[in-house]
Amino acid sequence: MREKIRQVLLNERFILVVILINSVLIYAQVSGYENYFMGILDTICTFIFLFEMIVKHKEYGVKGYWSDGWNRLDGSLVILSLPSVAALFVPNDMADLSFLMIFRLLRVLRFFRVLHFFPNFTKVIEGFKRAMRESYAILLSFLVIIIIFGLLNCSLFRDADPMRFGTPLRSIYAVFQICTVEGWYEIPNAIAEYYGITTMAAEFVRLYFCFQLILGGIIGMSFINSIFVDAMVQDNNDEVSQKIDELQKTLDEIKRKLK
Repeated sequence: MREKIRQVLLNERFILVVILINSVLIYAQVSGYENYFMGILDTICTFIFLFEMIVKHKEYGVKGYWSDGWNRLDGSLVILSLPSVAALFVPNDMADLSFLMIFRLLRVLRFFRVLHFFPNFTKVIEGFKRAMRESYAILLSFLVIIIIFGLLNCSLFRDADPMRFGTPLRSIYAVFQICTVEGWYEIPNAIAEYYGITTMAAEFVRLYFCFQLILGGIIGMSFINSIFVDAMVQDNNDEVSQKIDELQKTLDEIKRKLK
C-alpha cells in the first residue's frame, strides 16, 4: 500500500492534475464562489502537496531535494500554503485577521507549479538568465538615464504637473511611461496647457519630450530588446553555427579527396 502511494505521489501526471484542480478551486474562491466544501478540497490538495514533499525527501534526501531548483520552488510554496489551512479551524469572528488573509492569498502562488510541466521551460529560464547576464549593464545604464531625466523633469515641471512630476518618484515613473510609449503625448500636452498652448515654452516642452521619447522609447528600448532577444536565442545560433562548421569541414574533406 505504501509503495502504491509513493508511486502515485511521485507520478508527475497525477501531481499536474492535482495542481490544475487546485488552480480551478483557487480561481473560483478568488472570484467569490468560496464555500466550505471548496475549502475542504483546497485543504486536501494542500496535504497532497505536503505528502508529495515528504515522499520526495525520503526518495532523494533533504540535500538532494532542496538542491533542485524546481523542488525548492515547490517546497517553498507548500510551506507558504500550510498556514492557510489553519483558517478553516479559526472561529468566524477571527477569520478576517489580516495575517490569515495574507497567508490565504499566498495560495495563488501555487500556479507557479504548473510552469515546470511546460516543455523546454527550463531552457527558457536558462536563456533568460543568460540574457540578464549579458544585458544587465545596458539595463543599469538605461535605469540611470531614466533617473536623470526623472530628477530633471521634477525640477522643471513640478509646478506645471504636480500629479506626474510633484515628487522624484512620480517623475521617474512618468519618464518610464514615456519610454514605454504608453500615452506619452498626454504628458507634454498637459504641461503645454499650463504654459499656454501657443507659447514658445509649450513648443519647447513638446520638443523636449519628443527627444525623451526618441532617446528612451525608440532607440533605448529597441537597443535593449535586440540585445535581450539575441541572448535568449543564442543557443539556437550556437547550434546553427556548429552545423555550419561541420558542413564546412565536410566540404573541405571532399575537396581534399577530389584533389
